[in-house]
Amino acid sequence: MADYAMIINGEKVLSDSTFDVVNPATGEVFAKCPKATIAQLDEAVAAARKAFPEWSALADDQRVAIMNRIAGIIEQNQTELAELITREQGKPLSGPGSIFEVGGCMAWTQVTASMKLEPELVDDTPEDTIELYKKPIGVVGSITPWNWPLLIAIWHIMPALRVGCTVVMKPASYTPLATLRLVELINEVLPPGVLNVVSGSSDIGNAMSAHKDIDKIVFTGSIPVGQTIMGRAVSNLKSLTLELGGNDAGIILPGTDITPFLEPLFWGCFINAGQTCAALKRLFVHEDDYEDVCQKFTDYVTKIPVGDGMDEKNLIGPLGNAPQLETVKQYVDDARKKGARVLCGGAPSSGPGYFYPLTLVADVTDDMDLVKEEQFGTALPIIKYSTVDEAVQRANSLDVGLGGSAWSNDPEKAKAVAMRLEAGTVWVNAHGKLHRWPPSAGSNLPVLDLNSGLRASKPIP
Repeated sequence: MADYAMIINGEKVLSDSTFDVVNPATGEVFAKCPKATIAQLDEAVAAARKAFPEWSALADDQRVAIMNRIAGIIEQNQTELAELITREQGKPLSGPGSIFEVGGCMAWTQVTASMKLEPELVDDTPEDTIELYKKPIGVVGSITPWNWPLLIAIWHIMPALRVGCTVVMKPASYTPLATLRLVELINEVLPPGVLNVVSGSSDIGNAMSAHKDIDKIVFTGSIPVGQTIMGRAVSNLKSLTLELGGNDAGIILPGTDITPFLEPLFWGCFINAGQTCAALKRLFVHEDDYEDVCQKFTDYVTKIPVGDGMDEKNLIGPLGNAPQLETVKQYVDDARKKGARVLCGGAPSSGPGYFYPLTLVADVTDDMDLVKEEQFGTALPIIKYSTVDEAVQRANSLDVGLGGSAWSNDPEKAKAVAMRLEAGTVWVNAHGKLHRWPPSAGSNLPVLDLNSGLRASKPIP
């Protein structure tokens, strides 16, 4: 087994204890990862605190140059990083999978480097000049999830580095290896202590949340863990950025010909085996179109190759871990017992690994776990509605509002419905597209489109 190390103050650091990393395609341990102690976390935070004055004082164009070098390093090591992601998380190398994810890391690093930090003139009168400056907050603690381990890490750390903060990060215990390697590579061009990574279990995340020398926590993950972090951050009134769970709704408007939307609808629902916070997880279809949409979507979904992500013919991999497999199984079983109709899939695969086939479930009701809870996997409920007003009300009925979408052959009608969804981001005839922000005229920087990754590699059957 290869050796993996944490990075503290620019140096590789091991620990007296380790934990197993499992390949979800096989269910077998393939690597050992160092398990940090609280003392090692303290060392990482101290290193970041020490590095902060010099890094924050660096001229902005110098930080930009370093970040562009980091983007180049990511590109040069894309294959190695992608294979690590596939082995520890399961997503395929093909389509919008691990190679796509690492490409997104490179692109987002470039996007962040391109952002301007000039002062904003708020007011300028003979009496007063008021200017708004963006200044670094200090040491940022980053706690990342297992579903997009590198892309979300980049979203956390690059804005912090760009503005002059230093970072201590902890990857999810299911998927630590690609992050350890990424931080090792980035440290080839960063001053010691600017970016540190410690791996371990929830005790490290808890200690980061309450650590007096961490000024801000950035966390992506579940609502319960986010609530815990928020409570522990009270100790020194940390700033927080939390991106938590979602149960996104998509509404197909009455009379829509779904045929031209099958591909973007599929990836909106099932990218990364459905393990994406802003994936479409509840699909509302009008009663007059219901059976037609169910049949056409089932025909499409059953042609998608599912299997070990290291085999490039596969476009969907396993679920990321055993608990997630059990969650999806329980939700589908609950729906079936309550009268739902399973159109395809519906039971775990019999072979090794954490595979649950792509599953569509019809005739569901709002009281089923598959509808009211975030399944975060390869099962999608298709919900019948009678009126658009009813669909919007039911879509907005849950206490989560991460994303939403509306689908129609008339984009303006879809936009009108999308604007009624209580969600942070809404799409028309798509779900899950990511655009850099703010856009700039004439820029040739890439847009990360979660629905187009497949087209860049191979056609769908």
